[in-house]
Amino acid sequence: MSSAVVSGLAGAGGGIIAQIITYPLQTVNTRQQTERTAKKKKAGSDASTLFQMLQLVQTEGWGGLYSGLKPSLIGTAASQGIYYYFYQLLKNRVENVAAARGKKGLGDGTVGMFSWLVIAAIAGSINVLLTIPIWVLVTRMQTHTQAERKMIESKRELLLKEVSRANSVDVSVLKDRLAKLDSEKPHPYGTIQAVREVYRESGIRGFWKGLVPTLIMVCNPSIQFMIFETLSKHLRSKRSKQLPKKNITAMEVFLLGAMAKLGATVVTYPLLVVKSRLQAKQEIGRNATSRYTGTIDAILKMIRYEGLHGFYKGMGTKIVQSVFAASVLFMVKEELVKFVILLVARSRTLLLTRSKKV
Repeated sequence: MSSAVVSGLAGAGGGIIAQIITYPLQTVNTRQQTERTAKKKKAGSDASTLFQMLQLVQTEGWGGLYSGLKPSLIGTAASQGIYYYFYQLLKNRVENVAAARGKKGLGDGTVGMFSWLVIAAIAGSINVLLTIPIWVLVTRMQTHTQAERKMIESKRELLLKEVSRANSVDVSVLKDRLAKLDSEKPHPYGTIQAVREVYRESGIRGFWKGLVPTLIMVCNPSIQFMIFETLSKHLRSKRSKQLPKKNITAMEVFLLGAMAKLGATVVTYPLLVVKSRLQAKQEIGRNATSRYTGTIDAILKMIRYEGLHGFYKGMGTKIVQSVFAASVLFMVKEELVKFVILLVARSRTLLLTRSKKV
């Protein structure tokens, strides 16, 4: 089994475990990102993440925290598997080229920081193009209830205005409509419904909504891997001088992964918010300011109606979720790779032993 395949499978396994652990935070964060608020509202007035989680459980049950989990796990396995496969494949080739150049006296034989950035960017772009339809569905499922509530609130406001202007004959009819509206609850919403809704709204192109900011967001894992590889290279170099046979521990990988993800998230978070806005259900009420025709339209409307604060909604939640998820992913992936290498080594030893006996 090639190192790229092992890395891809290990990345998929690590991604699934990290996703299951941190998914409730991801659901809350997506809702925070897609919530519209006026410029006048200050950052400090936002409800805390814990309060929002408790509120979500109270209104939608525990299942609300895991809306869209099934396609998300499929997306995570596919996304991490594809990413790590191509990343390892490109990494192996670049390391071989660097080693060959080193033997010729052209460099120190190691891969530079810029090369890590390019490798991660190419692997990330391939991953985005292949898996973005899955993440469009996940975002829809995470924000569906929120969107339906906004639409119900908008209809209620219109009915109340009609009641205030109507004559005595029509008031009772309008009040009946209002009572019926108040009794309405968000409809059950699964993967099939999400697929139909996206296709009905925008056709096949709808499954690639938010592609531009998502492709730009490729710089997030690129920055993350650049930081991680640079820090791990420095640590290995330092460790080899003190304890030649000592490898980086799982906890050290966890901490390096956390530091790398933190740096990448802070730099690229505004793009993540724009991507979530584009992928969420656009028909939130009848307010045109809540609907975006594309990336530029979303950015301009957010600046105009919400200010710069709109680009950083839920950033605290995202930092906790993404940093912890990335740390778990890196740690689990590295341990799975070590396990496979150990398993292969033992299998070879066993086969050699048996062949000698024969």
